[in-house]
Amino acid sequence: MNAITKIHTLCRACGHGGCGVHAVLDDGKLVRIDGDKDHPVSKGYICKKARAAIGLLDHPLRLRQPMKRAGARGEGKWDPISWDEALDTIAAKMAQFKQESGAESVVFGHGTGRDFQHYMYRLANLFGTPNIMTPGHGCYLPRIAISNVLGFDIPLVDYENPQDCLMVWGSNPFNSNPDEYVAVNLTHALTRAKKVIAVDPRRTRIAERADVWLQLRPGTDAALALGLAHVIIKEGLYDRAMVENFTTGFDALAQRAERFSPEAVEKITWVPAAKIIEAARIYAGAGRAAIQWGVGLDHNINCIDGARSLLNLMVMTGNFDAPGGNVVFTPFPATHPREFALYGELPAQQKAKMLGGDRYKLGVTVGRLTPHVVWDAILEHKPYEVRAMLTFASNLLVIRENANRVYEALKKLEFFVTADIFRTPTTEMADIVLPATTWLEHDGVGDHWKSHGYLFPRNQVVKPRGEAWPDIRIFSELGKRLGFAEHFWNEDAESFDLMLKPAGIGWDKFRTMPQGIRTPPAYRKYEKNGFGGPGRKFQFSIEKYAEWGYDPLPGYQEPAESPAREKGFVDRFPLVLTTGARIQNFFGSEGRQSDLLRADHPDPLIEIHPQAAAARAISDGDWVTISSPRGAARFRAKVTDGIDPRVVSAEFGWWFPEKGAPEFGWRDSNINLLTEDREGVDPGMGSTPFKGLQCQVERLA
Repeated sequence: MNAITKIHTLCRACGHGGCGVHAVLDDGKLVRIDGDKDHPVSKGYICKKARAAIGLLDHPLRLRQPMKRAGARGEGKWDPISWDEALDTIAAKMAQFKQESGAESVVFGHGTGRDFQHYMYRLANLFGTPNIMTPGHGCYLPRIAISNVLGFDIPLVDYENPQDCLMVWGSNPFNSNPDEYVAVNLTHALTRAKKVIAVDPRRTRIAERADVWLQLRPGTDAALALGLAHVIIKEGLYDRAMVENFTTGFDALAQRAERFSPEAVEKITWVPAAKIIEAARIYAGAGRAAIQWGVGLDHNINCIDGARSLLNLMVMTGNFDAPGGNVVFTPFPATHPREFALYGELPAQQKAKMLGGDRYKLGVTVGRLTPHVVWDAILEHKPYEVRAMLTFASNLLVIRENANRVYEALKKLEFFVTADIFRTPTTEMADIVLPATTWLEHDGVGDHWKSHGYLFPRNQVVKPRGEAWPDIRIFSELGKRLGFAEHFWNEDAESFDLMLKPAGIGWDKFRTMPQGIRTPPAYRKYEKNGFGGPGRKFQFSIEKYAEWGYDPLPGYQEPAESPAREKGFVDRFPLVLTTGARIQNFFGSEGRQSDLLRADHPDPLIEIHPQAAAARAISDGDWVTISSPRGAARFRAKVTDGIDPRVVSAEFGWWFPEKGAPEFGWRDSNINLLTEDREGVDPGMGSTPFKGLQCQVERLA
């Protein structure tokens, strides 16, 4: 009789992760992954990405041993090496570059939402480089950064209490399961909310459910948010006690909002003025209202003005830190991520060398780089030369904007190391490739980087394949070789014990607690503690922004590429391009190797309206070419009236493992061949325009 066992763990099949699951083993072989109905966040939810993880464990493209480049960069020729040789070589190169060019000449990088990220920051801070490149400039960090400047952590929807109005802005959790909350929580909220407002250029499931759908032009979020503020202020719908007792700069904001009447905003956003007025009245008039915001806000030149305008709406209506509103959750009872990452070990003179720090002051506050400053340093040696880069779980050639420029930078880089689970187009550009474990193959403390107040255990389910290591072990062993042995560990569990020390428990106990630990939420904390600004009040006009030379009040700037450009340009590229919409089957560029995930989504899709398609003789299912001033790519047309005739939406993250090394088809359908990385970026954060670019679409013969 077979022995069936279950191991509770935390799924990381997507970079956001956080769903509690039971891994079912039959005589030690993993046969099934089930959702944990008792998990306080995911509540039994599980998606096909989790189930697909079983089939990916032994995939032919799995990296199973360290390798060093045997031919020219990008040829895909490799020699196997030992872990000792790999780490010794990396440490020696890093020490050389530090001595010759300073620690800042070495850049670290990682993909979205990795649980190992604070281990990387720990190593980078000890080594002395201020340069850490992440996807955060276009994903979550802008909202965190502006919240921090205003004196609090990012406010999240309080899904534990019902909403009278739920506004879902630039977010589609049914496909993305973003960060702190997964789709199941939104599902429950949509059934309970009296009114739902959707803000999205595309007709998503949420837009179909909404009482009001604000179908804005991509890249115009800030103008729309200011239009809502205009109505709320003009009609006196704001919470007067909140504004008078706990805020500053409201009169200045009211004066700025005068420019954004519903009629003026309609011309910018294409949203009818009547709908703007209706949405403002619903949101401000609800007893409990919350805004579920997503990366749609982060992908354009106005990303910070859009984010702070939504914060302004939360505060002026009294829905900030209120039950059923947007709440700043109390941190978990564990070592703070910044403390764990040893940010205090990075000398001030090194912090001052952060690439782009002279331009993107808000980015400095969160210590992350926008990628284009790294490419500048590699290709042009501005402001100094970057000689080496170590990236973990990040397929740069597919995920980073202006992919041709990324390729040129990686070719020129003196020394490039990457760690991943699979061979990808990016691993083929490296000098040394390190094999990493999947989420099923190692222990860990989950959600240490999130803001919902929870920590969960991640228990190892199966043995690592080949010689694969957990990323945190790689950082620890590399740190020892660089002379920081006292700051690292011989066993991973020792680091977990350090994280959990403030909670008064160790890893051995924590790993048996599937529901994790959490600090209970508290509401309206500002009534006792105030905000972080002058006089402990919320600032509608941000003094720190003025000190940095930015506009202290939110505004709107037309994207660098838009229908407002000169006629010749718009004639060549008449359609507004939006990218970055999440695909339920995949996370970023991950999962394209899976037969299960590709079965019902085999091809890259571009959504185009029937009118725009007919004008180009395009039928549903046709292959088309989409082009911009920077490049072109192939997609299959999905003709739908759920998008404006003047807009197209293209999927991102596409490459084709089945096409083989070394390129794996990364140039075929990579929308980042079309995106821009230097023009039209947010002035405070350096965030780049994944949304609100111009393009042309043509049928392939």
